[in-house]
Amino acid sequence: MFARRHPFLFFLMIISVCLTVMFSGFVVLVSLSSTMLNTQFSRHYTSAGGNIGIVEINGMILSSKDIIQNIKTFRDDDAIKAIILRIDSPGGGIGPSQEIYREVMKTRMEKKIIASMGSVAASGGYYIASATDKIIANPGTITGSIGVIMEYANVMEIARKIGISPVVIKSGQFKDMGSPLRELKEPEKKILQALVDELHLQFVNDAANARGMAVKTMEALADGRIYTGAKALNLKLIDRLGNLDDAVRWTGELANIKGELKPVYPKEDKITFIKKLADTLLKDLNISGTAMDNFRYIIGAR
Repeated sequence: MFARRHPFLFFLMIISVCLTVMFSGFVVLVSLSSTMLNTQFSRHYTSAGGNIGIVEINGMILSSKDIIQNIKTFRDDDAIKAIILRIDSPGGGIGPSQEIYREVMKTRMEKKIIASMGSVAASGGYYIASATDKIIANPGTITGSIGVIMEYANVMEIARKIGISPVVIKSGQFKDMGSPLRELKEPEKKILQALVDELHLQFVNDAANARGMAVKTMEALADGRIYTGAKALNLKLIDRLGNLDDAVRWTGELANIKGELKPVYPKEDKITFIKKLADTLLKDLNISGTAMDNFRYIIGAR
């Protein structure tokens, strides 16, 4: 009867109930996910009683903060005699990669630090690995991709079709360089190419210096191509073939660790699933005020 007399109110009640049920289910799911994550981290991620610290670098390298903090924590811990960077990354941002590179270079002056490559450690992943004392990879590890790429999306034709006309008021000739609503001009292409060339040279010089390799030799290998771990060994881009267990044993030898080798991971902050999701969304939605923000500055990763 109520539904017949007040169909609109009945509809709102149904929608409210559905939303309440969905939200409750989401909260339960998030709680379970958070509990599972915290349980896993408390079981596997602890520096207590270990002597070899393992810092994982997984996925796109978009931020250096946590990685650098983990490296510093192990470096300052007297119980940790050496550090392994377990890299499984196709690359990422130039800035974060360079920041981690510098931290690794500082760390190797105090403790042995080794790179263990997983399925892929290319571009920015290799940039970081090159700074370590030694690099070990699987025969089938994808590595290399030494180089820099800059790309942006041009939506000029789509804008024309839907009737969008850009209006630009700028303070300088190149302030709107990279706007997705117009073609790049030749002078702008030259500027951006010079920028890419400069960043590429920084990559090559840093990798060559850290590896004790001639810059010209590294430059010849830095045309963006990828190599298997086996090929990289022949090219002296890495030092040995093996998995993470092999890396642990080798690290123990290099650091002269006596007795049992006890690899440990950093303690993980108990951040809830919702906060992690929110942080990710905020990064994805971050909007800046320059046309150059349309570009992706990345080291080989697509």
